[in-house]
Amino acid sequence: MDGGFCYIAPAMTEVHHALIEELAVPHRARAAFWRLLATGAAAAPAMRQALRHANASVRRHACLFLDHYVDADGLNDLLTMLDDPDAEVRASALHALACDRCKEGACRPDEARVLPAAMALMAKDPDPHVRAHAVGVVALSVHRRAEAVEALLGVARADPSPAVRKKARLCAPGGSIYSRTAPKPVRVKRRQA
Repeated sequence: MDGGFCYIAPAMTEVHHALIEELAVPHRARAAFWRLLATGAAAAPAMRQALRHANASVRRHACLFLDHYVDADGLNDLLTMLDDPDAEVRASALHALACDRCKEGACRPDEARVLPAAMALMAKDPDPHVRAHAVGVVALSVHRRAEAVEALLGVARADPSPAVRKKARLCAPGGSIYSRTAPKPVRVKRRQA
């Protein structure tokens, strides 16, 4: 302590909560989100609390944060966000539950819990953007689960949105996304005698 001045850093949770409040301010949200991401998993408990914030932008950013730093508790919280009244929050929660590219840790969503929720949104969500996101989530299981194939074919036939029907057709058997994501056959090399 020189010259009588001593700086005491605020607790990280105070910093997190201040940044979370900035997520509600449109011109500050992006910078606040990147600062929260930079703090890493330490911000995860505060971001799980932010899922219950009154502001939809804060809830959406919390879903996007948990896409990177999710744990078992965060997975449960993200599943509850599929019932959020805001369509962008529901779409962000779907992304967070499905995307492996963004994940920093070892925790991954359980297909047995995510697939039924995604199929329900794909069939009944009022927002076509959310239904399209749900198609993408269901498509992740299409090579392993017969119910995913049936659900995609049903949406491809009957969804009111042409864009959602098209995405479902592409992800269902016979579609280009289905073909591109099909597991490759394992080649066995013959040994020379």
